[in-house]
Amino acid sequence: MRRLVLGVLALALAAGCGRPPDRAVSAPQVTRAEPANARLAGLSTYPRFGDRDPHDWDGRTPWSYPVHGIDVSRYQGDIDWIKVRRSGVSFAYIKATEGGDHTDAKFRDNWRGAGAAGLKRGAYHYFYFCRPAAEQARWFIRHVPKDPNALPPVLDMEWNHRSRTCRTRPDGATVRAEARKFLNILERHYGKRPVVYTTVDFYRDTGIGQLSGTEFWLRSVAGHPQKVYPGESWSFWQYSGTGQVPGVAGDVDLNTFGGSPQSWLRWSGQG
Repeated sequence: MRRLVLGVLALALAAGCGRPPDRAVSAPQVTRAEPANARLAGLSTYPRFGDRDPHDWDGRTPWSYPVHGIDVSRYQGDIDWIKVRRSGVSFAYIKATEGGDHTDAKFRDNWRGAGAAGLKRGAYHYFYFCRPAAEQARWFIRHVPKDPNALPPVLDMEWNHRSRTCRTRPDGATVRAEARKFLNILERHYGKRPVVYTTVDFYRDTGIGQLSGTEFWLRSVAGHPQKVYPGESWSFWQYSGTGQVPGVAGDVDLNTFGGSPQSWLRWSGQG
């Protein structure tokens, strides 16, 4: 009998030592998405907005690109940025300054509103050919916050056919030299190389595409940039000036980024 009891006790102890106490059992592991994957999952892709004057595209269409955005100024009036984001817009470029003494009346409101809605935002400067580039760069820096989460600044270079105060049209070498000065000053201040926005006639007349180390945002509302700007690489394509986007009253410029969702996250500093 004593041997039997001892044997039973030995078996019980052996069984007890075979696993930890109940309170020490590990909880199931929960796998959480990596931040980059979470951002990718939350990115709106392949939206298709209305257009008051749509173009009949031949070949690759704007909406075959995944990431789209808008650019705005005071002409769009009050914007409901929450509706804009929910519509599928992923980024907004906002006019900040022009020349060396003009600020856009809606810049502050648009900058705050786009940021509060969670949109990636950037600011652009409209170049004025009757003021030195360095003076214009300082004016932009004076009014646009140094935000590490903002998109790279944009230099908008195009002929202003309606200007009442500046009819000057410098030659290509002068235009490119002034552009370099502006870009270099902003890059030193913000730590990001600005993008250059331009139009078909300005590109043709000035050779602005010769700027080395520069990313371009090309306006082309009647043909793919590959056809309109042969051989030119681009980061953004402005494909309409008559877009219809919820949250914006009236027409607004529509744009697409030239890469994949993953490359957009990298380019915009999100992944």
